Amino acid sequence: MNTHTRVRGVAATAALATAGLLIAGCSGGGGGTETTGGGGDFSDVTLNVAAAWSGAEQANFEAVLQKFTEDTGATVNYTSFGDNGPTYLQGQLEGGSPPNVAIVGQPALMQSLAQNGDIMPVSAEVADEIAANYSQSWIDLGSVDGELYGVWFKAANKSTVWYNADIYDGAGATAPEDWDGFMEQLQLVQDSGYYGISVGADVGWPLTDWFENVYLRTAGAEKYDQLTNHEIPWTDPSVTEALEVMAQLWSSDVLQPGGAQRTFPESVTAVFGANPEAGTVYEGDFVAGNITDDGNSVVGENALFYNFPSINGSAPAVVGGGDVAIQFTDDDATNALMQYLASPDSASVWVPLGGLTSPNQNVDPSLYPDDTARQIAEALTGAETFRFDMSDLTPSAFGGTAGQGFWQIMIDFYQDPTDIQGTQEALEAAAVSAYGG
Repeated sequence: MNTHTRVRGVAATAALATAGLLIAGCSGGGGGTETTGGGGDFSDVTLNVAAAWSGAEQANFEAVLQKFTEDTGATVNYTSFGDNGPTYLQGQLEGGSPPNVAIVGQPALMQSLAQNGDIMPVSAEVADEIAANYSQSWIDLGSVDGELYGVWFKAANKSTVWYNADIYDGAGATAPEDWDGFMEQLQLVQDSGYYGISVGADVGWPLTDWFENVYLRTAGAEKYDQLTNHEIPWTDPSVTEALEVMAQLWSSDVLQPGGAQRTFPESVTAVFGANPEAGTVYEGDFVAGNITDDGNSVVGENALFYNFPSINGSAPAVVGGGDVAIQFTDDDATNALMQYLASPDSASVWVPLGGLTSPNQNVDPSLYPDDTARQIAEALTGAETFRFDMSDLTPSAFGGTAGQGFWQIMIDFYQDPTDIQGTQEALEAAAVSAYGG
């Protein structure tokens, strides 16, 4: 369940709005934690932890928590709040019994909780653990107003381009390293009798993901942040450059026709189904699940991926999502749990079980259950720059609503990639409306 990509910006902005209703300055003691000290002996302590994970993911995370119990003696109770994290946490805060630790998928929710005083900054020991194991991008993403609040435990890599190795081999195509090579390989596939690439564009979120990856590579991280916060307009020349790169692909005959009527799952089937029509499809690491569900190709055998290509010599970068641990109480046992979650030891319990990509740089890559999972993780931890999905960080009226804003304008641009100026003007008008000025 890789970071609920299809929910997109609706969840993040709804979370921010809901968090604004939370009671500020909750008093500590969620779960009745009275620590006994004793150098990490918490045998008389009960901690409450809440996250979205259920099913296999819940079982795997409970194995992580069980290791903490074995090491410290603490009892840890886990609650799954599913897709209702903001509502669940609001209710717990109103009742005066928030969990000690919650793991949430929305940076906007963490930011609002921190600004309301509902969650605590991490301790110095936890901050040191994070500094030893995470890149600066993840540290920044876990910070609010310059203070560190979050431990990023799970990540999603949304900078993966998936390809049918049988088709590529037959076409003499190989995994490219840059955009020019990408276009060349797609043309080789096209010349071999398949479409170079399939895109599902009946809804806007796959197209916003395209933009975010191209923009991060052409404009850089600082501009990415500025555009996300609408500190620069969508009529900025940096947006023009990114749209020009996208137009090169979207106006090319390597693109399978009919994308505006094709769903995202159908675009995956077009590449990895029983009768493939195209050689390539772009989307995040969750494509592996779609391929497996489809049942006609095998991830790691004929279903492979390469990293989103460099543009104009850009350094390795990843757009993605993730789940961040935050703490509502400040006590020795809660701090010890947060430090454990920031260490390679915690992720090392789940990683071999599958379904976890850890942003922790010091998790042993050999622990991943297969080469594809390892490649996804190494691309993520090896990226010089990581940025959270832009549309998930913008107001939902702009970045997360079907039929309007970023989603719809990208569909319009996909259908007519010649109108770059009109696309920029439409994006800026929608942003001004959604951001309130």
